[in-house]
Amino acid sequence: MMSSIKEIEQLVQQVETYHPEPDVEMLRRAYAFSAKAHEGQMRQSGEPYLQHPLAVASILSFLKLDVSAIVAGLLHDTVEDTLATNSEVEAEFGKDVARLVDGVTKIGQIPFKSREEKQAENFRKMVLSMADDIRVVFIKLADRLHNMETLEHLSESKQKQIAQETLEIYAPLANRLGISSIKQKLEDLCLQYLKPDIYSMLKLRVAKRDEDRQEFLQVLIDMAKEALVQAHLPGDVQGRPKNLYSIYQKMERQSITFDEVYDLTAVRIVSDSKMNCYAILGLIHSLWPPVPGRFKDYVATPRANLYQSLHTTVVGPQGEYVEFQIRTEEMHRINEYGVASHWRYKEPGAITGRDEKIFSWLRQFVEWHKDLSDNRQFMDSVKLDLFHDVVFVFTPLGEVREMPVGSTPVDFAYAIHTEIGDHCVGAKVNSKLVPLRHHLSSGDMLEILTSPTQVPSRGWLKFVRTSRAKAKIRHWFKGEEQKRALDIGRRLLEREFRRNDLPSAQTFQSDLLVAIAKEHGCEAVEDFIRLVGYGRLSASQIMNKLQPPTNQVEAEDVLIAEPKTAKILTKHLEELVMVKGGTDVLMQLSKCCNPVPGDSIMGYITRGRGLSIHTIGCPNLQALDWDHNRLVEADWDDSIEGTHSVKVSVLSIDRTGVLADISSAISDCQANITRADISTREDGKAVLDFVIEITNTLHLERMLKGIEQVSGIVNAKRVRGW
Repeated sequence: MMSSIKEIEQLVQQVETYHPEPDVEMLRRAYAFSAKAHEGQMRQSGEPYLQHPLAVASILSFLKLDVSAIVAGLLHDTVEDTLATNSEVEAEFGKDVARLVDGVTKIGQIPFKSREEKQAENFRKMVLSMADDIRVVFIKLADRLHNMETLEHLSESKQKQIAQETLEIYAPLANRLGISSIKQKLEDLCLQYLKPDIYSMLKLRVAKRDEDRQEFLQVLIDMAKEALVQAHLPGDVQGRPKNLYSIYQKMERQSITFDEVYDLTAVRIVSDSKMNCYAILGLIHSLWPPVPGRFKDYVATPRANLYQSLHTTVVGPQGEYVEFQIRTEEMHRINEYGVASHWRYKEPGAITGRDEKIFSWLRQFVEWHKDLSDNRQFMDSVKLDLFHDVVFVFTPLGEVREMPVGSTPVDFAYAIHTEIGDHCVGAKVNSKLVPLRHHLSSGDMLEILTSPTQVPSRGWLKFVRTSRAKAKIRHWFKGEEQKRALDIGRRLLEREFRRNDLPSAQTFQSDLLVAIAKEHGCEAVEDFIRLVGYGRLSASQIMNKLQPPTNQVEAEDVLIAEPKTAKILTKHLEELVMVKGGTDVLMQLSKCCNPVPGDSIMGYITRGRGLSIHTIGCPNLQALDWDHNRLVEADWDDSIEGTHSVKVSVLSIDRTGVLADISSAISDCQANITRADISTREDGKAVLDFVIEITNTLHLERMLKGIEQVSGIVNAKRVRGW
């Protein structure tokens, strides 16, 4: 009891530091009334219940509120949790205090259908009370802050329930009122209970980085102070760490890791006037180059909650990004304490002057009250207005899910479960079918339709909003690519084993193959087989290590014959290729290099398939070049006109109309497209593969240059071996 008496005297002293003539006797009477009403009551922590109203009153004094508000803080739970009545409060402390206490008193006596309905009705009453007297919300925020600070004494389920409600309602409310000091404390406490692992990680890593950066930051602050002195500009320079929740938000919003968050600490400069703030901004920019697009003038255009400051990010002395915030003392006071920082109680609770624009939305809520009799609708309206960055959607069972603005049914499906996301085939929003790229809105009732045969689409990556959905989709495709590579690699090796009369099953399990896999850095044979499937190793290369080649040609069977003049028998090569030598021989163009008129070519005599025509630079031809007796000189007949198919691959920025523009460029070069395949890479670029009929290499080069002139094209190139 003695400690509580000491605390009330400390509270009185705190109020006397900012209030000219406080009614300290009313404060002491309120303390005595609360102590008597709560006598014998204990909190979950085991401490006397009186500690809670004392803590609430202390937070209100930190916000420098008037005596009536602090007295209401001391009494805020008496009507709800004790035998005291509101009439007793009014008789003892007056109508002003009684109205404030009633405004924060919960509705405990009315039976509700659900916890959500009770929460909505309580909040409705608080909002409507706020419209009459804004001090109600200051008391409620102080009450919630102390409850969050002592939340560890409740069960885990209760902790998460209260923390979620705080994050959805009270932290955004503190932000809307400009009380950043309370907003940041509430957000960090919510993160601690909703995502304890992330909270612990961020707390440790921020502390470690602050320790590592302390010397750098101090050098920066000293340089800024020295520059201010030389420029004769007044200013207090300090470092300001970001709260953990804002760091977490940035990581989620930008899908980045902690190591990619560079602006963990800002340098704050507080000066005496707006003019000097702008002068200091120019001085900072003369010391370090500003980062383009990272300057914001909240002095000329304050935020809706009256926040004012100049923000600029510069490239510091070690090449690191550093944010500077420049403001006056008045701005700093308002930014920390919001509306409470300049509230005047000549007329208790009156809303005047610059505060008017903050509370215009309260009058809107009062108007909505006339039309929205349903508590859930009212609550949704409040959340939507307070929390612009998220939407609240409902499952078919009525559970609320918080999603970032711009989220789609696919984001929602992955938020529920990975399997639901992977097999999502459609969605119903408010019982109506919508496209998967449909943007969700607060209040939507969402049902996900699934099919066991449905799999993720790469196109989903273009419109999903959440990092979880993006990561799950990419993970699925990575797994599928590995399966496909394993299957392709196994089939390629099996075919090579059969050609060399090796038993496939035994060879895949052989110690020799395991040893070869380890030579290539693969611990498992399956990883080695995938390299073949990905095209990083060829089956013939592995075969050469399993069974070293004898003095024979492995890539093609050959027919030893005297070089002769050959007459073209293949229809498509008729009259196109001239070869040196004798009699008629069957001839075909090699598919490994797909020569076209204009390429330098050479013939190679094979067994059973006649003459194979390669480009002179073809790797396969060079590999076969061990016996010059099997090579035949060949050339194109320039006097013969005709067309030839060639494959072209185009890399482009993925934009609307790019296919039409490329097709037009090809058509302008008098070339004909016979096939087109389009795919999108993970980096957002499009790959367009075409099979095109051209006359010769000059025609091909002209067409490639024409394609590269199209807007957004990265490159266009010929593909051999298709």
